[in-house]
Amino acid sequence: MIIRSFTSNVSLTDPMQYNTAIGSAAAIILGYISYRRIHVLPGISSGGYVITSLTAWFGILVLIFSMLRMSYTTIQLAASYSLSVIYLLFIHLYVVSRRKIVFGVVSSAATALLPEIGRVDWYHIPTPDSPLPRLEGVVVDLASDHSDAWSTRIAAFALEGIPVYHVRDAIENLTGMVEIRHLSENTLGSLNPNDVYFLLRRICDGLVAAMCLVAAAPFFCLVAIAIRMDSTGPVIFRQPRVGFRNRVFTVYKFRTMICNAGAVRDRDFAITVDNDPRITKVGRFLRKYRIDELPQLLNVLKGEMGLIGPRPEATPLAKWYELEIPFYHYRHIIKPGITGWAQVSQGHVSTITDVSQKLHLDFYYVKNFSFWLDVLIVLKTVRVMLRGVGAR
Repeated sequence: MIIRSFTSNVSLTDPMQYNTAIGSAAAIILGYISYRRIHVLPGISSGGYVITSLTAWFGILVLIFSMLRMSYTTIQLAASYSLSVIYLLFIHLYVVSRRKIVFGVVSSAATALLPEIGRVDWYHIPTPDSPLPRLEGVVVDLASDHSDAWSTRIAAFALEGIPVYHVRDAIENLTGMVEIRHLSENTLGSLNPNDVYFLLRRICDGLVAAMCLVAAAPFFCLVAIAIRMDSTGPVIFRQPRVGFRNRVFTVYKFRTMICNAGAVRDRDFAITVDNDPRITKVGRFLRKYRIDELPQLLNVLKGEMGLIGPRPEATPLAKWYELEIPFYHYRHIIKPGITGWAQVSQGHVSTITDVSQKLHLDFYYVKNFSFWLDVLIVLKTVRVMLRGVGAR
């Protein structure tokens, strides 16, 4: 602000200087908080979330200034944004991303085979009185019977301010997956999403879907023309899918395949394989950048889907998965979404093994259903769409 006053005719006491300075400070603080909050969620390794978080908040700031007709200086705002991005990116790339996360491990049968996770070092503590390196936390099987010495040491960790994690919770939070083998009453309770946030999400989803449909109407027309010119058949593809609370509904997508593509079983027809010959030229482009999914905004507007949630599966596939995979139907506790945690973490799958892993990802989302996880999914979705990866 001071530099700006010397390089232009704008006075230090001019209200637009203060508006810009205060607004920029708020955007930087909120952007940093958002980045830090998202950074503790699984799968974070890219400094791109620094840029996205700050861009989002500075964009909101400009929108607020415009709606309230408040004066501000563009140069000062751009300088604040650029400097904050450069500074936080430097911190992320040269401090955060290079730091190893060390977890102490109290040895037991459950902690014998811990997964290999990037940037995470498992330090198995030899004895209760062993000297320790600096630890981010201690992983323990809290269901096991430990000796008196170990029980005392575990309690000491907590008193010293070192977080103590149950081994299963630690793996879930680091991998972003919840593996269900046995459903206890506690597990079932944790799979009930927050009712207040669920209601707020439903309202926001409807408003966003309505605005996007209006804004994207001209683009939809261009896509429809391209589809009709490329192949014969309807523009919109309709398919029964299993959704919220196991209810069947009709999902809408831009058609990306040729019509009447062979006499195959319903289950086989519903599965898309790599380099599927049924996909049209235009359809391949639409799938790559996820444009074919956009008509599902109509499903969101109708309340059948949300913007974010487990992807709805075709009815024959859902029935097959329920027979082959234990607890599969519990993913229907929450509304299906256009994008979701499994989609941005894993991509398109079809085999039973991959679907089982996808279920673990879906369960993580259901169990940790929150605003910040939704923000992370949105950011990862934008990255996937821009890169055009994971589609079939």
